[in-house]
Amino acid sequence: MSVALYTHASCLAHDPGPGHPEAPSRLAAVLDALEDELFAPLVRIEAPRATRAQLTRVHREDYTDDLLANAPRNGWLELDPDTRMSPDSAEAALRAAGAACAAVDAVVAGRVRRAFCAVRPPGHHATPASAMGFCLFNNVAVAAAHAIAAHRLERIAIVDFDVHHGNGTQDIFWGDARVLYASTHQWPHYPGTGAQDERGTAGNIVNAPLRPGAGSIEFRDACIRTVLPAVDAFAPQLVIISAGFDAHRQDPLASLELETDDYAWITRCLVDLAERHASGRLVSSLEGGYDLQALRASTQAHVAALMDPAA
Repeated sequence: MSVALYTHASCLAHDPGPGHPEAPSRLAAVLDALEDELFAPLVRIEAPRATRAQLTRVHREDYTDDLLANAPRNGWLELDPDTRMSPDSAEAALRAAGAACAAVDAVVAGRVRRAFCAVRPPGHHATPASAMGFCLFNNVAVAAAHAIAAHRLERIAIVDFDVHHGNGTQDIFWGDARVLYASTHQWPHYPGTGAQDERGTAGNIVNAPLRPGAGSIEFRDACIRTVLPAVDAFAPQLVIISAGFDAHRQDPLASLELETDDYAWITRCLVDLAERHASGRLVSSLEGGYDLQALRASTQAHVAALMDPAA
């Protein structure tokens, strides 16, 4: 069964401004990497817009409406010290969240086995009421809430291997036993959340923080000891990945030392768990990754593992 690639040209038009690390060149590098002959079998699908109903399952109505109504006509609107909107940002954010929801629909319906959403802006720092850390809407959280509301799924696992802790995703599902949120990330580091003792009021939060300078051995050990057993025990009906590639040793925004093959390895592990518990249903959505060479290679490793029929 096929693997889908969801993206949209609008996601290239979101422009946070000169010198900003979350630049359009990131997505251009990802899409170029997936033009390799190896990825010809991908089913390429244009991402739809997320609906207001989908967004407001996890974001406050006033925040959602203000964000969509107040995109600047020119220049930039600063939402926080790291996060800016340009004239095309609202459309990009709608397509990014919409991609994740459409991917959920496709994998639950069995039209595709797995899906990768090559979109921006990223999402895992966005909270119910605020943009943060380059993120406008929380794409994976919107997708998980959509899976619950539209498909009546009762157990969704979100696994986040971005170098930065997904504080927004954790916040949104802090007390929701239907969603397991499991994260590896550098700690202490931005945004300051993600300590091991942050477990959620429903006991559904699993944080596996990694010290600055940690590499493949520490990352894989944290996954084997903490993250993967938690997902296995939860027996999810759907696996969603916050696929950030900024824990790579070449990335300039943090100081973990992961190698490209670590992303292939963790992806294969999560595919195996999806096969075991979720009839193979898995959706991955792009988060961080700011060295273009490392981002290209890591994306290729990740998507190749999603496509591997033996995985």
